[in-house]
Amino acid sequence: MKHLLICLAVIAPAIANAQLADSSKRVVKMEGTVNFRDIGGYATKDGHTVRWGKLYRSADISKLTARDVEVMEGKHIHTVIDFRGVKEAEAAPDKLPVQTDYMLCPAGSDSLPDTRQMIASIKEGNFLLKFYSSTQYFGPRYKPFFQKLLVLPDDQSLMYHCTGGRDRTGMATALLLYVLGVPQSTIEADFVASNVYLEPINNRMFQGLAQGSGMDINDVKKAFELKPELLHTMFSSITEKYGSVESFFQTELGVGPAEIQQLKKKYLL
Repeated sequence: MKHLLICLAVIAPAIANAQLADSSKRVVKMEGTVNFRDIGGYATKDGHTVRWGKLYRSADISKLTARDVEVMEGKHIHTVIDFRGVKEAEAAPDKLPVQTDYMLCPAGSDSLPDTRQMIASIKEGNFLLKFYSSTQYFGPRYKPFFQKLLVLPDDQSLMYHCTGGRDRTGMATALLLYVLGVPQSTIEADFVASNVYLEPINNRMFQGLAQGSGMDINDVKKAFELKPELLHTMFSSITEKYGSVESFFQTELGVGPAEIQQLKKKYLL
């Protein structure tokens, strides 16, 4: 953890503002996955705070150990939302506590590029920007997530994930923190923190892609780096199509003013 705190402070001062001070509370140390963290503790624009111990995000949980599953049980995580595609989930099924309410939300994930297509997209440029502007999948992918949040029992917690816990999961987190009233700067800090938490996995992936494509590894890293501009693209694309983010929530997610107040009541202090 000491090494992680130093990395956060040196690599990204913006991350430090929202992540560094409470990293020891936010990051859940797991044996079989990474990027498992609590999104509680963030201050909202109107003086509230996101509840600790209710909402968790993670990378792939198919390799959790028995001890990891016990950690989830201890945190009362009995609802899990999986943003992976059908084939992704079948290839690496989640390891879950017994009696877990599991929901797969695969919209858009089964059309993700394979390695060859990914390399071609990287060489074309703006690889991630295209993904973050694909509004046609936002509603089908995230409506079940928000509807589950609305009915989550008060004595339970919820965890959501994809494979890396960064893009599909990062967008879900950005939308959730937005509707709870968390400032954009904090939303972006939580988002780009995955660059640090996923560094060991990313380095192996980047090396493989660089070798397979003949590209310089630094160019591959640059293509995959999470930046605030990606969220700007997502929110701008939503606004362009729906007129406002709030209209998107109501039209596509079934989350209007009453539901927003319900979410704030459940997940804010």
